[in-house]
Amino acid sequence: MNPSIKIERLNKIIISPDLPISEAIGILDRAGIGVLLLCKENNLLVGILTDGDIRRAILKNISFDNSCITIAGKRPLTAPSNISAINALNLMDTGRDFIVNQLPLVDSEGRVVGILLRRDLISEESIPISAVIMAGGFGKRMRPFTEDLPKPMLEVGGRPLLEHTIDQLCQSGINNVNITTHYRAEAIQKHFGDGADFGIRINYVPEDQPLGTAGALSLLEPHDEPILVINGDILTKVDFRSMLKFHQENNSDLTVGVSRYDIQIPFGVVDTNGIVVQGITEKPQMNFLVNAGIYLIEPSVLDDVPEGEPFDMTDLIQILSEKGGRIINFPIVEYWLDIGELSDYERAQNDIKGFGE
Repeated sequence: MNPSIKIERLNKIIISPDLPISEAIGILDRAGIGVLLLCKENNLLVGILTDGDIRRAILKNISFDNSCITIAGKRPLTAPSNISAINALNLMDTGRDFIVNQLPLVDSEGRVVGILLRRDLISEESIPISAVIMAGGFGKRMRPFTEDLPKPMLEVGGRPLLEHTIDQLCQSGINNVNITTHYRAEAIQKHFGDGADFGIRINYVPEDQPLGTAGALSLLEPHDEPILVINGDILTKVDFRSMLKFHQENNSDLTVGVSRYDIQIPFGVVDTNGIVVQGITEKPQMNFLVNAGIYLIEPSVLDDVPEGEPFDMTDLIQILSEKGGRIINFPIVEYWLDIGELSDYERAQNDIKGFGE
């Protein structure tokens, strides 16, 4: 790798240990390598913050006002700057009880001088899942833009939204994609063809009638591997490799991608016990985990999808829950936007400008 690129990468990921988690999330997303280095003066390394640390903080409902050091790993695995590639890979594989994908390089004083990524040393292989992009909806809330185009074909940053999703799948090592179609299906097929020009294999799954957010899964060919299902109107940089790892480590039947959604109450909230006022909290912020429209599903779960009938993902989750299936949530800390309204579409046009940072 070019030395100037290495320095640029390092500058993007060094932050203060005292930085609030809320600010670190944006930096982590823009850096795009899944790790931030917490350093004191002169780049003295005191901790490492990964996307996994942030996901765990979300699941534990830890306040994002807390400083990064409170959730970071304080004894990071490091190596000297002159370590060989083969020794670096061996250290990443055996230096901890889990596989490490980022290795900070330090001098004799513990100051950061570089960082090695697994992808710098070996080519990432494809991952054993196929994807289904749900692209058959009418996009009524996006009219007039969707009068002649399906919503996933609306341009964001000069390219169809669906093309951004396919790029993200390719970068994650997913080679096979099924696209469900109904409204203006010809526009999608004409643009993508068999997927060869986009580095992926595409199979089209036509819906003769709208089948909801899960009904088209009954039309798929049998699968032996997990299936990634993603709504066609989403713009995201989620790490699908991490999602698959999380899904497998937790022995999940169905994993739901979730995004943290914050709401600022514009009034003082009164805490009462009957008629007695116990306190007032001025303009509190509440946060929720919302459905991000991204799922990982084990093949056996598809047996519960009725063939050729309208059926939603919420129905599938309800049936699986009643049967005692294991359903977990995967917090998305990367960029995610559901383009459901015209205001979301306008925001996407602005946000996409920062994707190359």
